[in-house]
Amino acid sequence: MFEITIRDHIAAAHQLHGYDGPCKNLHGHTWEIEAVMTNDQLDNIGLLTDFKVLKNKLQKVLGPLDHVCLNDLPAFKGINPSTENLARHVYREFAKVCSPLKLKHVQVWESDTASVIYYE
Repeated sequence: MFEITIRDHIAAAHQLHGYDGPCKNLHGHTWEIEAVMTNDQLDNIGLLTDFKVLKNKLQKVLGPLDHVCLNDLPAFKGINPSTENLARHVYREFAKVCSPLKLKHVQVWESDTASVIYYE
């Protein structure tokens, strides 16, 4: 089995309704987003996949999340755009387009010292 990892980032604002602390106020992060995929088959030239193609697919998922207020997006209607919910959203959207690889997990870092991993 092989694992392949790609990373990208978004800069976006959010606020956490119902949170008792400063994160209840509008603020921003530069989120680092890492996706790990697996497969046991290499292509005819010995690659799991082309990194460039995979990065472009991830960018298409992340593009609508970049430089926006996450609270305003339909994906977060009725739920807080927490790092946890952001990780789940990216996972579910990226899983649709990363075939034939199987998405193992998505890790979202909201700072250098705090992250969430989501998998199904």
